[in-house]
Formats: sequence, structure tokens, C-alpha cells
Amino acid sequence: MKHTWYRAAVVAAAALVVLAAPALAGGGLNTAALDSAVQIIDGDNAAGDLALVAGDGQIWQGADGDRITGQPVSRDSHYRIGSVSKVFESIVVLQLAEEGRLDLHARVRQYLSEALPAAFDTVTVQELLNHTSGLPAEDEGAPPLTPDQLIASRFDYRTFAQDVHDTLFPDPAVRIAPGPHFVAGTKQEYSSFAYRVAGLLIEQVTGNSFAKEVGDRITGPLGLRETSVPERDPRIPAPYLHGYYTGSSGSVVDVSEQAGLPSTIISTPTDIDRFLVAVLNGDLLPPAQQQMLFTIPVGPDGAPLCDISTGPRVQCFSDGGLMSTRMPDGTVLWGKTGHDIGYASGVFATRDLSRHGVYAVARIADDNGDAPALAQRIGAAAFAKQGG
Repeated sequence: MKHTWYRAAVVAAAALVVLAAPALAGGGLNTAALDSAVQIIDGDNAAGDLALVAGDGQIWQGADGDRITGQPVSRDSHYRIGSVSKVFESIVVLQLAEEGRLDLHARVRQYLSEALPAAFDTVTVQELLNHTSGLPAEDEGAPPLTPDQLIASRFDYRTFAQDVHDTLFPDPAVRIAPGPHFVAGTKQEYSSFAYRVAGLLIEQVTGNSFAKEVGDRITGPLGLRETSVPERDPRIPAPYLHGYYTGSSGSVVDVSEQAGLPSTIISTPTDIDRFLVAVLNGDLLPPAQQQMLFTIPVGPDGAPLCDISTGPRVQCFSDGGLMSTRMPDGTVLWGKTGHDIGYASGVFATRDLSRHGVYAVARIADDNGDAPALAQRIGAAAFAKQGG
């Protein structure tokens, strides 16, 4: 049974509005700068985009039309959020820890004894969330898919169990089993695969699907009616931002419909912004777990395993899985970026929520996970002074 703090918090969070943010000195969103930033220009690798920025008692939303179809894009279209879903996963794990159903400092193999080989025996639950596990990449050692293979395989679906097994116990005739990248807890290295293991852990501990846990713990209580975990259903609700991918011949294919993983999530800018505000407000976690969202892990010597003070655009991950980024002016943003085939997106906020926002870009070709130029322009415009 969920604790009293949780029931009270989610009732309050259900009534949350994104306009409730402290004012920045010099206040006011520069809507002209935002209107300009959201417009697609040559070199953006984008067919369409949409964004939301809030602060100073204001909310701005914008979008640029689909360059492939010529159709307008609704400002609150559905889109695939990619790895932003990792924040949902982390919140569920942290809630389970608060409920005493798992121990963050316990070894993962205590719960998943058959899923991980002995080479990964020291990896803890906490190290899955903060990207210090040393686990290999998903399907490490397999040849990369060509653009045509990626397009053709977009309807393939793998459960967490299949994904973890296929990566760690591959057919020896095809590739060797991967080992640790480093000793767990000694380095920070972004790992999508660690969150596949975390998803399997959620299902093992609760006996429920990831979709059910997210619905019961997050989307339902927060009233995120436009957010869904579609599982095997490749469809995307209308209106939606069309995602594209370019084949080997140069032809552009609409890949909006796709399958993927149990952690695939579809949402809208308004819903994702409401989720991020609830996360940063502490509406989903008690104080001890909430503090983990902003705590950068340290190594055996006590030094931070990642340090955003070393320069702009350095990205670090907290014990709770949030990404922190230091902007050139010193402002620290918290949030997460995400990529699915055809999509690049992200959420960002200052810790005091004086600025927070969402962006989604319909990609035309792979960008190797880089932050889209559009996103960088929108982020800069979000902090631009009026008349600047």
C-alpha cells in the first residue's frame, strides 16, 4: 500500500498547472525570440518540431510545420519521448525503494539472479540509475544496422527479459558475450542498457508490467491523459508529430508507427512538462529519494564521478537519473533528452522551476544522439531577456 505522503502528494499534483513558477529577475519570456528559435532552417535535420517554455507566470508554445507533407503541426502533438522515459523508470524504482520493496544498495543479482552473469555480480540497483554500472551497450558486438535494416525492423518488439538475455547471453557463433566496461561505481558512462535491466527489475519486484506501474504511480495520479505506454501497439494517437528516417537510397520514410520496448512512451509537451514539474516539486517522492535526483555520484575516493563545473554543455547524471547540464552563463538545467527512430526530444528546467520547457524534433536522418540545433536555439531563447 502506498504511504500517506504519496497519496496526498499526487492529489495535489493532479491539479498542478505549469504556470506556477517563481519569477526570474528581469522577468518575462521573450516570445519573439522563442517564435524565431522554433522555426526550422537549413541544416537542422528536421521535418517538423514543437516546443513549450514556461516561467514568470507565462507559458509559450510553438511549432513549425511538417516539411515533408506540407501540413501544419499542432503545438501539442503527440510524439515519442525516447529516453525521457528513463525518468519515469527511475521514479518507479525510487518509489519501490521507499516502500521497502527493494534496496538501492543491494546487488542487482539478488533480485535477478539468472538475468546477469557472475561478471556483473557487484552491480547495485543504485548504479543502474546513475549510470555507473559498467554494463555493456545493448547488443554490444553486433554489427550496426544499416538505415534500411533500421527502417524495416522498426516494428520489432523485445521484452526487457529478451533484451537483457540477448545482450548478455548472445549466440556464441555470432558474437562473444560482453564483459564490464569498468568496475561498477568507479566511473559514470551513460547506459541505456542499464535501464533495460531496471525495467526488468521493476517487473520482477512488482509482478506487474512496466506500463501498469507507470499508470498506477505516475500518469494516473498526475492526470496525464495524453501519455501512454503502448507496449506492442505501434500506433500513435492523433494529432502527432511525424517522425522520419532516410533510407540508403535517399528516400525519406515516415516511421511514426513503430514498436520498440516496454518502456516506449508517447506523450505531448503539456503532459511531459507537467510530469517534470511534478518531479522537481517533489510530488512523486519523499525527501530522501527526492534529494537523490540532484546528487551526483562519487567514486571510491569521494570525488564526483562527473563535474559540470568543468565547462558548458558537460552533462552529468544524478543518483536519481536526472541529467544536469551547465549552460555557458552558468545556469544549471535538470531534465533528460531522448531519441527514438525519427524523433529527438527533451525536457529541461532550472531547479527552482523559474524556467522549464519541452521540445520535440522530427528527425530526417540519424544524428548519433546529438542535441539538435533546434533544441539549443530553443534553450537559449528560453532565457533570453525581453527585447534581447
